[in-house]
Amino acid sequence: MRTALVIGTGLIGTSAALALAARGVVVHLADHDPEQARTAAALGAGTDEAPEGPVDLAIVAAPPAHVAATLADAMRRGVARGYLDVASVKGGPRRELEALGLDLSSYIGSHPMSGREKSGPLAATGDLFEGRPWVLTPTRDTDTEVLNLALELVSHCRAVPVVMDADAHDRAVALVSHMPHLVSSMVAARLEHAEEAAVRLCGQGIRDVTRIAASDPRMWIDILSANPGPVADLLADVSADLDETVQALRALQSSDESKRREGADGIEDVLRRGNAGQVRVPGKHGSAPRAYEVVAVLIDDQPGQLARIFADAGMAGVNIEDVRIEHATGQQAGLVQLMVEPKAVPVLSAALRERGWALRQ
Repeated sequence: MRTALVIGTGLIGTSAALALAARGVVVHLADHDPEQARTAAALGAGTDEAPEGPVDLAIVAAPPAHVAATLADAMRRGVARGYLDVASVKGGPRRELEALGLDLSSYIGSHPMSGREKSGPLAATGDLFEGRPWVLTPTRDTDTEVLNLALELVSHCRAVPVVMDADAHDRAVALVSHMPHLVSSMVAARLEHAEEAAVRLCGQGIRDVTRIAASDPRMWIDILSANPGPVADLLADVSADLDETVQALRALQSSDESKRREGADGIEDVLRRGNAGQVRVPGKHGSAPRAYEVVAVLIDDQPGQLARIFADAGMAGVNIEDVRIEHATGQQAGLVQLMVEPKAVPVLSAALRERGWALRQ
């Protein structure tokens, strides 16, 4: 791939453009808002000048509701040899294109499974997709050259290609992305009118559960409008679990010992099923989840503290697998939880203490 056209310079489009430009691809940028395309160009994602002729690959990064129309326009104008979209829903846009009577041999659907709570080109990074799954949904009609262009794009973005059927993809993302987002929003909504004294007690648990609720509602209305059925089915299952859990909690309030036992059994069942499901979540780089241990370090909320910890860990020869930060309520201090291999715990703990860090047991 030598040339590409990115149509839609939001978070995903600009991030893909940054990755391609960094690997020597000449990238042209287009957006319904020219100012947004100019911003992406200023970030080094390419040029906002139109290509003089057909490019190798056109990447449509428009909201799901506009993907088919944008693709159809680009295909009729012949702007590229191959066409690809990055919408989070795949079945609907493909069926819309089929209904328009377009030749889909030059098209392949795709969905990079990565993102951020922030949107727009200023939130984009060239490494956004690194190590993340990138779903490709070819059909029998997809030309081999187009599939190869898509695989080259995924490689340039250092993502991991996953080939799926379009409708199977939509059911999968309903489970692992769309439904969890709504549940996160419902939990976060409980905080809107909560007493300030209660909100001040928020810790890492509530931050983890509500993090994705910070996303742009307008973007999510577009996504959910394109995949409502599978999401509604999953939420119905969650609703049934919620009803049973509420009944179990009410039973725990009973003065009847047998009802309390039934309530405890009900709570234990949902917690154990949660354990079983969580274990199936892939770990680092999509591999099987691994058990890490935590080295907790107390820090002052000052610039450079995290960099010092990582540098000291590196000098000790310890790889930090993951990190979490919990800020102390009302204080300029926090607790950094470093996830490491179990065998690295004594090495890292000794090294950090030697360098003056305060560890929490």
